[in-house]
Amino acid sequence: MEKIVGLSQQIVRAILERGKIYEVGGAVRDKYISPVLPDKDKDYLITGIHMEELCSLLSRFGKVDLVGKSFGVIKFHPFKKFDGDHVFDVALPRKEYSTGPGHKDFKVEYDHTLRVEDDLSRRDFTINAMAEDLATGKLVDPLNGRKDIKRRLIRIANPDSFRDDPLRMLRGIQFAARFEFELEKETLDSLKENADLITTISPERIQEELNKLLVKAKYPSAGFRLMQQVGLLEKILPELASAVGVTQPGGYHAYDVFEHSILTADFAPRDLVIRLAALLHDVSKPETKVPTESGATFYGHEKKGARVAKRALQRLRYSNQIIDQTTLLIDNHMFTTGVTDKGVRRLIRKMGEEPVFSLLDLRRADVIAQGKGGTTQDVDELEERIRLEIERQPPFGLRDLEVDGNDIMTTFNLSPSPLVGQVLNYLLELVLDDPEVNQRDRLMKEAEFFLKNISTSSEDKE
Repeated sequence: MEKIVGLSQQIVRAILERGKIYEVGGAVRDKYISPVLPDKDKDYLITGIHMEELCSLLSRFGKVDLVGKSFGVIKFHPFKKFDGDHVFDVALPRKEYSTGPGHKDFKVEYDHTLRVEDDLSRRDFTINAMAEDLATGKLVDPLNGRKDIKRRLIRIANPDSFRDDPLRMLRGIQFAARFEFELEKETLDSLKENADLITTISPERIQEELNKLLVKAKYPSAGFRLMQQVGLLEKILPELASAVGVTQPGGYHAYDVFEHSILTADFAPRDLVIRLAALLHDVSKPETKVPTESGATFYGHEKKGARVAKRALQRLRYSNQIIDQTTLLIDNHMFTTGVTDKGVRRLIRKMGEEPVFSLLDLRRADVIAQGKGGTTQDVDELEERIRLEIERQPPFGLRDLEVDGNDIMTTFNLSPSPLVGQVLNYLLELVLDDPEVNQRDRLMKEAEFFLKNISTSSEDKE
């Protein structure tokens, strides 16, 4: 485990000469939840020093960035001689007043004379409302956050917490899943009562909490069950909410589509793209379900699901790269494992040399989440064949051919056109079937044959 990164003692002593400094935030919370949680950089709260005076003091030890000055927050990057490899949030105590729905309008007041307890009381949950006094080492815990940690409870810091910032509803669910805590009853009731307010939150902020749930929680399914229970899921991911109660008769699945989907996310590696694909891989099963005598079919759900997932991820403002990677996995998750060597090469070409292993991880999670005790031996065997094929380095794409577009255009006196691409794709298909064909002379003969056939076909049509 890496060493916890914090301000150097020299900087802390300089601050303590004029005021008080407290460690706050997730590092304090995580210290009391579990000693095995990943270490993180520390955040600080300083009282008794005016903003201008604090900036002047800190500038002696590093770079002061005032991007959050209007909210009483400084980004501080210590010089190298003061262990300056990290940037720290340094804040003055604040009070916030919501002046509109959805935390879109609010007033922040920071005041160096406020007590640390005043600042902690405005925070979202009791487990985040703790501070450690760096002068004494004592814990400041006005809302009994440590007691809630021992009880493994997520409790709002005040009754208006979710109304002040509805994103806190997702944060609470994310914390519950991540730390394997429960939502305290009044907190759960408030969540249900205010679920509609999530529509006032920007997609970017919602995406950020979903990402934390998917990657930081060992079992993100707990979070998605809570979201469904309190009415958040249908507002954030209605595509997934529609899978609740959709049975999968036929003997292959023990769970409905929703439960199977969130369990697949549990069993997938903690990689954002793979877990997004796992969560949404069967998202079109509700609309492709066709009952049969032996159960039901879901033909084409992977292709349609990729399109539905793309729209959902676009709505949540995911990057094009993540959307493309996720939908590629969904589109191909019904691949066949019992393929020839040619089929192995085609799968590598279709997916790419790295994403193909993500596809295998998705299949393993999919099988385990069926809940029928299925094995993934066939996937393991296919992985070994893929690795051996990659080690042999046969052609997998156009870049691997022994000829390129310039060769084709020069030899056959062609100008840049779609026809050149057609020739190259034809050659690649031949090489995927038989890598021995990938020799310049042989490829040129095949290109000549292709072009003659194209010409003959065109003349016949005339």
